[in-house]
Amino acid sequence: MPENATGGPARRRLYGRKQGHRLRPARRALLADMLERVRIVLPEAGALDPAALFPTPPREVWLEIGFGSGEHMAELAAAHPDVGFIGCEPFVNGVSAALGEIARRGLANVRILDDDARLLLERLPDGALERVYLLFPDPWPKKRHHRRRFLDAANLRLIARLLRPGGLLQVATDHMECGRWMLANALREPALEWLAERAADWKARPAGEPATRYEGKALGRGSPCHYFRFRRRQVA
Repeated sequence: MPENATGGPARRRLYGRKQGHRLRPARRALLADMLERVRIVLPEAGALDPAALFPTPPREVWLEIGFGSGEHMAELAAAHPDVGFIGCEPFVNGVSAALGEIARRGLANVRILDDDARLLLERLPDGALERVYLLFPDPWPKKRHHRRRFLDAANLRLIARLLRPGGLLQVATDHMECGRWMLANALREPALEWLAERAADWKARPAGEPATRYEGKALGRGSPCHYFRFRRRQVA
């Protein structure tokens, strides 16, 4: 992993907003009082054991990259208390909303990195994750911005390394061109196999998966959503 002059992780350019509208007092209080209890602090060198982040060793560790307001992550964490959930989101408003969900549901199995997900991915050991979600990422529709899209070849290779054999990468988008781009990249990653067998497999949200707020908005305005599931191939 690239390092800076102090020996710590090198900072990369992070596209998109860090904060939107001014936070209400209750949300600011959550950031001040609760974030430090669930925030992931990355080591300056070496690997991070994700299971050690939780008070009770989890059965599995699942990761959501760009969790938005955190409703999907919180719903899954409540349904699977024996799974450790890691969420990455640099947007302050989204982090504060997720903290509200964590507090409301009394969740002890969620940890947050309020920074670039790549910094975490590069600190995790091989096979550390059972599931990775990337749901409705920014499609960066202008061609000159395509390099900002997250699911490029390098990040797919990194995610594949971190998934255990049989582990899942689940992706969703309402932007068809970006969806084709992500699917094409994933199909070129030899460690991943696409699980779709029929059109319905990528036109409907996988059974048992909660909806996201963004998905609801997309469907409400008539935009079809597309869902791609990839499995980490067994090691030969």
